[in-house]
Amino acid sequence: MSAEPILEPVMTQVDPIDLLSAFEEAAPMPIRPEYVEGTAMVPPQPNDDHNDGAFELGFQFRSAGFRLVGMGNGYRAAHKDGRTMALIIPDFYVRRRRPTELDESYRKTNKGWYPIDMLALVGEVTSTNHETDTGPKFRTYAAVGIPVYVLVDRHSRTAHCYTNPVLPGDDPTEAYYADDTKVDLGAPLPLPAPYPVLDTAAFLTG
Repeated sequence: MSAEPILEPVMTQVDPIDLLSAFEEAAPMPIRPEYVEGTAMVPPQPNDDHNDGAFELGFQFRSAGFRLVGMGNGYRAAHKDGRTMALIIPDFYVRRRRPTELDESYRKTNKGWYPIDMLALVGEVTSTNHETDTGPKFRTYAAVGIPVYVLVDRHSRTAHCYTNPVLPGDDPTEAYYADDTKVDLGAPLPLPAPYPVLDTAAFLTG
């Protein structure tokens, strides 16, 4: 797979869920496509440093007693009118709850995508498509009100804990996080209670 993301603008009359399903059926891929800010994209294949670091952060949450930390599930965000806003697979996350029967029904109806309100914290580790994590995904996570966004930016060699999401109007592309706790990679990254301080030293070699 290319080291660069494959991007495809989506026509407004096309259901993004159906479009991504068509991508997967036409050419099964090791990475599921995502849909953010009107664009369908196939993320680049992450390297070992990316996966090792993301797994390490997930392990730190588990070690701190957070059993609902996970990786791999896809989540759907919707506009107020019910249209799909985004279809995203975070590198790691902490859920508010285990999937209920209603959540599983939602997943079945939406062809494999859980409701994004299951998430209390999301995390991304940048690859060659770092602009996606620092731009469209940053705004989308804020727009849907996810309280904490942890970003490891390997491009700038920094780690961030974004909190206090703000949506000033009805346009999700104007959303942002009001607060940013920023450290250099290798330094401890404080998170709001009850989450642990994250050790980012695993990314020093990436």
